Amino acid sequence: MKVVVDFDLCESNAVCMNIAPEVFEVRDDDFLYILNETPEPALHEKVREAAERCPKQAITLEG
Repeated sequence: MKVVVDFDLCESNAVCMNIAPEVFEVRDDDFLYILNETPEPALHEKVREAAERCPKQAITLEG
C-alpha cells in the first residue's frame, strides 16, 4: 500500500492524524505531512479508515 495525498484538496484538519498518527501528522505550520508513505500491513486498516473519513477525500491508496 502506498499513501498519496492531494495537497491541493487537503485542508490539514487532522482527522487522518487522529486515526493514524503513525502515518499522518499536522505540524505547527498547519500543513499535513506523510510520515510513512508505505505503512506496514498492521496499519493498513487504520490508513483505510483515515482515507475514508477524510472530509475532502484528499487521501488515496495505491496497491
